[in-house]
Amino acid sequence: MIEKYRIRYCLSLLSGGFLWMALLAAPCLGGAPTDGIKKTTDRILVIVSDPALKGPENLKKRGQLIRQAVDEQFNWEAMTQRSLARHWRGRTEAEKKEFIELFGKLLERAYLDKVGSYSGEKVIYVGETIDGKYGTVTAKILTHSRTEVEVRYRLKKTNGDWRVYDISVEGVSLVNNYRKQFNSIILRSSYDDLVAKLREKVAEKD
Repeated sequence: MIEKYRIRYCLSLLSGGFLWMALLAAPCLGGAPTDGIKKTTDRILVIVSDPALKGPENLKKRGQLIRQAVDEQFNWEAMTQRSLARHWRGRTEAEKKEFIELFGKLLERAYLDKVGSYSGEKVIYVGETIDGKYGTVTAKILTHSRTEVEVRYRLKKTNGDWRVYDISVEGVSLVNNYRKQFNSIILRSSYDDLVAKLREKVAEKD
């Protein structure tokens, strides 16, 4: 039972994963992957702190600016491909393009929903490893209850830039979580049904 609640807690953090890292950037270890993440989180902090972008009337504009910032750091295609796994194969280029867009918007909504919950948690970047074209950045979130929550970004170097393709909170992977959900829906129903559900979810907050 405790493990069940731990996983739920981790998934709730993953729902707004990137913004959790944008809460308060403490002194960090330098390096290309870490520097890229910090640059993006700093941009997001500026956006969510801008008084001119507060309020529900500015939600769409705020979302667009956040999406622009995150687009530069995330490898949406790699994240989508890993989340769909074997179901990615056989998809047409048009289907792939639409799914990447829907998946990106779904995560964007999660970021925006998480903005209002920030209450001064601190983040410390504690490590970085690079193995060829793959890298990992590890950080810890220090909560008000003095609990440490480990967050790991997994990145791949593409065209000279380090891009995030997965985020894990306390060992629970965002990509693996979505892969299980997507696979379950496709096997139970169909790929078209999964796309329809994503369209509905994205449209709910448009």
